[in-house]
Amino acid sequence: MADSKREIERKYEATTETRLPDLSRVAGVSAVVPRGVSELDAVYYDTEDLRLAADSLTLRRRTGGSDAGWHLKFPVASGIRDELQEPLSDTLPSSFAGLLRSRVRDRGLVPVVRLFSARDVHHLLDADGALLAEVSVDRVRAERLTGGAGTAAWTEIEAELADDGDPAFLDAVEGRLRKAGVRPSASPSKLARALAETAPEPSKSPAEGRKESPARRKQSPEGRTRRSTAGDHVLAYIRDQAEAIVALDPAVRRDLPDSVHQMRVATRRLRSALRTYRKILDREVTDPVGDELKWLAAELGIDRDQEVLDARLLAHLDGLPRTLVLGPVRGRLRIRSVAQGNGSRRRTVAVLDGKRYLALLESLDALLAAPPLLPAASRAPGRALPRAVLKEYRRLAARVGHALELPPGHDRDVALHEARKAAKRARYAAEAARPALGKPAKRFAKRMKAVQSLLGDHQDSVVAREALRALAVQAHAAGESAFTWGLLYGREEAAAAAREQELPQVWERASRAGLRAALGG
Repeated sequence: MADSKREIERKYEATTETRLPDLSRVAGVSAVVPRGVSELDAVYYDTEDLRLAADSLTLRRRTGGSDAGWHLKFPVASGIRDELQEPLSDTLPSSFAGLLRSRVRDRGLVPVVRLFSARDVHHLLDADGALLAEVSVDRVRAERLTGGAGTAAWTEIEAELADDGDPAFLDAVEGRLRKAGVRPSASPSKLARALAETAPEPSKSPAEGRKESPARRKQSPEGRTRRSTAGDHVLAYIRDQAEAIVALDPAVRRDLPDSVHQMRVATRRLRSALRTYRKILDREVTDPVGDELKWLAAELGIDRDQEVLDARLLAHLDGLPRTLVLGPVRGRLRIRSVAQGNGSRRRTVAVLDGKRYLALLESLDALLAAPPLLPAASRAPGRALPRAVLKEYRRLAARVGHALELPPGHDRDVALHEARKAAKRARYAAEAARPALGKPAKRFAKRMKAVQSLLGDHQDSVVAREALRALAVQAHAAGESAFTWGLLYGREEAAAAAREQELPQVWERASRAGLRAALGG
């Protein structure tokens, strides 16, 4: 795994005559120590249609300075990026290739820009000699290598916070720089500035036979702000979820917290939108895509469901008095978690590396590039969208009613699980309609989320009981006490019964006024 750190920095405009002000007057700074000038040579890589740049990702191979090597940066927020580093080599590290696969796919990476920087570095130290920030004056020369042949040169000031530093410190540094007449840079990064300033002149005639890449389309504001029809709103929602899947892919590979869950949610939201809005998008085109999204959600669920189950069992175990924990309960639970977690993790990464997943991403691009709109897509959103949401609401009402008519037991558990899926679909339908319908759709989605959460907790209890029974059998076979596993099983059974008793009241609150009243304000 590549070394990773959180990079928090700010950039400022400068000229060759610019000199740093006295930064020792910044609060908390006891000394400003010059560290000399470093000569940096960095080659930046991207696809020919600049897919990485479109998503504000940076991939470079740099020599010179204290951190020569391969660097891959993912945006977190304005001025904040996660930087991964690998040792210097002639070829792209395999770890980086995996992290970029969802965006690059079968396109090749080529050198697009080369930056030569003369970096005059100064360290800002506190009273104990600890590093607070690094401030440098960078004289940069850029050469375009692909997609143009231009050059550019500029000078900038960069202030980078020390590891684990307080971001507020950079506010104090900026205040001092502003007093000296230095202003923030208009470009978020050196690469962005180099690409902008070395871009070829726009052609007066359309490029023949050239298709606009999904990454470039994504930068265009058209379709983002102008949503006049039902189709505009549905496509905007679908695009958001498709982009979320691509963006979360590297986070899943890096095993970042909640990344699998978020990617699975985006997958389900997208599939739900395709199913809900079948009057707007031709299902002959979208159904095959929906089938693949269902497959992906199921694969991601193996990893995610394991996370949820482990957290639930451990929380319940932590809640027991020590006198009721008999035998090597924690050890057995830990062994099970590690064994199943490692297997599911490897499987998830293998899925993301597979051809089927990449084909799904390509099919989503194709769907958004040429959406299969039906006549209803041209209707006003205030007419077309509520009808689709109403249909999902009625489906949920039927499933809740059916589940409540069944006696407690396996059949009711299955029926409640089906109702949970319907609640999720109704919620997602309202979320997709929210930009068009406003607060009524927001309120309705909130009501459906309450139903979904209750039913979700019930289903988690069903799954937990299955796992607890298996653990009890294993413990008994090993000659261990199964008392604690049985106790936890009983508590889960009681929790499920409590959720079932709560459901009628929760459902009544969620549907009291009915969908028409909710969407009508």
